[in-house]
Amino acid sequence: MTTTACEVDVLIVGAGISGIGLAAHMERARLGRSYMLLERRANLGGTWDLFRYPGIRSDSDMHTLSYEFEPWTGKETLAAATRIQDYLAGVVTKYGIDRHIRYGQKVLSADFDSARACWKVTVEDDAGWHEITANWLYLAAGYYDYDKPYDPPFEGEAEFPGPLIHAQLWPEDLDYAGKRVAVIGSGATAITVVPNMAELAAKVTMVQRTPTYIRSIPGHDRIGRFLRRIMPVKTAFRLTRWLHIVGADKMYRTAREKPDEVRANLDQQTRELLGEHYRPEDFTPPYAPWDQRMCFIPDADLFEGIKSGKVDIVTGHIERFSKDGIVMTDGRTVEADIIIKATGLQLLMGGGITLSVDDKRVEPGERFYYKNCMISGVPNLAHPVPYTNTGSTLRYDLVSDYVCRVLKHMAKTDTTIATPTIPEGTTLEPHDSFAVEAGYVKRAVNALPMSTLDDPWRLNHDYLHDRKYMRAAPIDDGLLVFARPGDNTRAPEERLEAAE
Repeated sequence: MTTTACEVDVLIVGAGISGIGLAAHMERARLGRSYMLLERRANLGGTWDLFRYPGIRSDSDMHTLSYEFEPWTGKETLAAATRIQDYLAGVVTKYGIDRHIRYGQKVLSADFDSARACWKVTVEDDAGWHEITANWLYLAAGYYDYDKPYDPPFEGEAEFPGPLIHAQLWPEDLDYAGKRVAVIGSGATAITVVPNMAELAAKVTMVQRTPTYIRSIPGHDRIGRFLRRIMPVKTAFRLTRWLHIVGADKMYRTAREKPDEVRANLDQQTRELLGEHYRPEDFTPPYAPWDQRMCFIPDADLFEGIKSGKVDIVTGHIERFSKDGIVMTDGRTVEADIIIKATGLQLLMGGGITLSVDDKRVEPGERFYYKNCMISGVPNLAHPVPYTNTGSTLRYDLVSDYVCRVLKHMAKTDTTIATPTIPEGTTLEPHDSFAVEAGYVKRAVNALPMSTLDDPWRLNHDYLHDRKYMRAAPIDDGLLVFARPGDNTRAPEERLEAAE
């Protein structure tokens, strides 16, 4: 195996689910490669350590959010953030990953030096800036801006005298007991925050511009619990996981092929659970199911809050804030002592790390995805992006396995550079990178690489397809170009420019 002058073979940015996942895959594969995880926060967990709002939990089932090699044995279908962190901590300890993690390390930029086959990574910590070199860079720092959520301004915000908070930046000392709370938004965060705040608040009103599709699911995975009683834990986990995978795939495909049927089924469930409290204007989205991500609630908790009288939904457009709360364009006033903005994320590749190749800046929006994780013209880099229609860890497992296979191939062929390369004279037609039309996607057209409709130049959102394709497609396919420093007269960036 060719060695490089880099300090570490693989640098993993982020100690959340995806970063820890690659480290565990590397340990299990016994690659013999050195690695390091850099985490900007003081704890592991990524998203599950960042978000602190009441009730923070997974928005997909835990059998597809957990790793394929490490069974989820909890009883919950949707688990609290603390439970997810405990699960991750167990994986870190089991595989000895903890000794590879460096906390309080914020990665600012990374430049690939083709002459050395090294990423030169600029890192900031309490002591200042320093540089780490690595042969491979795995961007597991998320796909959104950790520091700046999507925070649309509203007229009259300065007039509102109470706390005005964005859910992504939740203060630890917020006292909402006995208070009237307005939550702006209708996505997964709002759907979670509202019933949980209602346990202590006097009343919580969810203010939504448009409704979202909501499906109530059992809070406890009864099938999983039953299977664990009659068969070994690992066998029960694999079977339960596949039941969730196939079930989610069937639901998504049915929604795309028979939207009216799925819409009617969801509406029927909502009517039955809410009874006389059902108002069609609050639960009838103007788009088809799965045009935007569907929200799941455990044991109808949001609906139970509505029936108790402690939760209300107001659908319409906000005109302005006032000293009393929120004034809607139809004249209604939502009285509030506290206003929470659950208005979403801002997409940002790799947490906003500036990338360059041989000192030439990489603009993600001008590149194409390669096999769901690599980027055209950018050597030795992978960036996993979650599925929009099923558990994100399904993607992370596939990508981690793929990266390990690439690393094995490089060791076998004595190469140190692997660059997804668009053939000269080839024109790729961009298509939507995501399978949903959510606002955070539309707002960030250029934040992530482009995608085509065909493999390998795309970011796909079909796990069953990807599982077969990612594992069966050859590593050395002629498009992922393997080399050593000095093999080519042109650097990867120059080869890409020639192809364009």
